[in-house]
Amino acid sequence: MPMEPKRPLRRLCRIQIQLLLILVISLVVVLIVIAQLLTFPYKNYTSILSPITKGILVHKVSIYDNTSITHEGVVQNESKIEEGCKGYDCNSGSLLSKIVAKVNDSGQHVTIASQPTRLSYMISVLEFVRFNTTLDRKKNKAGSKLSSIREQQLQHARMQIEKGPTLTSNEGLHASLYRNVSRFLRSYKLMEDILKVYIYKEGKKPIYHDPKLRGIYASEGWFMKLMEKNRNFVVKDPKKAHLFYLPFSSLKLRLSSQEHTPQNRRNLQLHLKNYTTLISRKYPFWNRTNGADHFFVACHDWSMKLTKDDMGNCIRSLCNSNLGGGFKIGKDTTLPATYIRTSEDPVKDVGGKPPSERQILAFFAGGMHGSLRPVLLRQWHDKEPDMKIFGPMARDVESKAKYRMYMKSSKYCICARGYEVFTPRIVEAVYYECVPVIISDDYVPPFFEFLDWEGFSVFVLEKDVGNLSGILRAISDEKYREMWERVKRVQRHFIWHKNPVKFDLFHMILHSIWTNRVYMT
Repeated sequence: MPMEPKRPLRRLCRIQIQLLLILVISLVVVLIVIAQLLTFPYKNYTSILSPITKGILVHKVSIYDNTSITHEGVVQNESKIEEGCKGYDCNSGSLLSKIVAKVNDSGQHVTIASQPTRLSYMISVLEFVRFNTTLDRKKNKAGSKLSSIREQQLQHARMQIEKGPTLTSNEGLHASLYRNVSRFLRSYKLMEDILKVYIYKEGKKPIYHDPKLRGIYASEGWFMKLMEKNRNFVVKDPKKAHLFYLPFSSLKLRLSSQEHTPQNRRNLQLHLKNYTTLISRKYPFWNRTNGADHFFVACHDWSMKLTKDDMGNCIRSLCNSNLGGGFKIGKDTTLPATYIRTSEDPVKDVGGKPPSERQILAFFAGGMHGSLRPVLLRQWHDKEPDMKIFGPMARDVESKAKYRMYMKSSKYCICARGYEVFTPRIVEAVYYECVPVIISDDYVPPFFEFLDWEGFSVFVLEKDVGNLSGILRAISDEKYREMWERVKRVQRHFIWHKNPVKFDLFHMILHSIWTNRVYMT
């Protein structure tokens, strides 16, 4: 009899052990998930997200005006609309949402538009990176020393950007162009009030302090020229700076190597490493952050690979903003590639015909660089009368004028990637008031942190080039006119001025760099 009470006790012990094991297993799973999240921002984004997570990240998929889509006589109100493959498309590795129209009479299904949501994915990555940075900052706050005055200013700026008051005046900006116009204005005004930049004097011409102001790589030259003569942001005392500018030209670096003895990328990387070694030995600022509060702008194709090691910690403003090639959202920024024909008038011939006079549906002309453009030409050259798709045009004055005429007379300008993801046609389209059609899956658009690119451009997946005509014809006239108006309004953000003006391209590039610096603090 005295032994019987032990049975319930043993049963209770077994239950407690089972519960303890369940708790331990749960904790291990949670720790693994947290470890994955903490390492997320600077990994290959698309490879580490599960299909479920990828679906959650997509929270804005609509690009086209689906309320008035017609296709081969099919009207949405008379057809059943079905949606397929929202979120992540496992076959292509791209984000998209397909709209499929079901014809009532025959029961035939016709895909009338494919809606890329790659941009929404990039925005989600940006938000995730900044959220993680905030968590890390809070975690380390307790054990950190009192930050410098500069760091305190940046922390205050971040709080004002996130939680500042809604601004009643938008200073002539159209809210439809922005993801949040008030947030953009708060950040921009804080940049004007706070930001100080120190420019290193080291480095010999032509690679340093010698801007090239013409051609497709001119953006880095124009920024260098305007930054070095700036008096509002530049300071002579580096101790007062929030950012440190490394004034080298990636184009001149490449050209200089070709003019003398042809050099490979490793030799060019070594040249930049010697430069940063000089800076780090002469000043304490590089070593303080390992270059994280330093920045440069670079437009040459090789820039990302040349700088990924010794300068990879810097804020890099790159024309070749290739998400699949090492571009880090939340740290790097996109430098718009601008083709400048004359340095005396960088925006000569800006403007174009009104919508009613644009009889060409889509236009493209260019070299057959990369694998995408030959497919574009094969699919659409001489296939439809209002689809003007050509190969390379002659480089004489008459042909260049004809090229501009096509852009000024077309509704949509095709901006297809070449060997690399970027193309100056995107900014050219904005200059000539032609709605950009961006076909470059891994391209991160300029200023996407604040501009709502889906409001004034069309994104088409590279694999959907064969459906290009259907995608563009599915956009209603009303939606097209809306995008055209926004293209005209967004022009001010992509224009170079010899003497910079508020909200122009110089200030927008600097603002993107400033914003990333603020959120790194």
